[in-house]
Amino acid sequence: MATCNMASAASGFVMTSNLNTNTTTSSSRINLVFSPTKFNNSRLVVRASEEAAAAAPAASVAPKDAKAAKPPPVGPKRGAKVKILRKESYWFNGIGSVVVVDQDPSSRYPVVVRFNKVNYANVSTNNYALDEIQEVN
Repeated sequence: MATCNMASAASGFVMTSNLNTNTTTSSSRINLVFSPTKFNNSRLVVRASEEAAAAAPAASVAPKDAKAAKPPPVGPKRGAKVKILRKESYWFNGIGSVVVVDQDPSSRYPVVVRFNKVNYANVSTNNYALDEIQEVN
C-alpha cells in the first residue's frame, strides 16, 4: 500500500493580498508563507503590515511606563522559616524554609517549602497556600 506525504509534495506557497478599506490612505498587506521542513515538522509564518501605521510607535511609549511599576511581592521572602498550619500535611506544626513564592495571583498554592525531614514518599518539599503557613523568627 502506497503512502503519500503532502509535505514533500508541496514545497511551499505564498499568498499575498492587498486589502483597501474605505479610506484611500490606509492599505494593508498580508503575507502567508507555508514551508515544510525536515522530519515532517511544518512551519507557518504570517506577516501583516500597515503602511499608514507610522504614528503607532509614538503611542506605544505610555504602556511601557505602566508596566514598569511592579506590585509589591506577595508572601514570605526566599529563605524565610515558616510554620505549617495545614492539618492534613505530614509536616503539620513543623518548620521549613521557603524555596520560592509564585507571584501569579491565580496560583492556588504559591509557596514552595523545603524541609529537613522527608515524608513516606521520600519527598522533602511541598506547596502551600498563603493562609497555610506562618512566618516564624
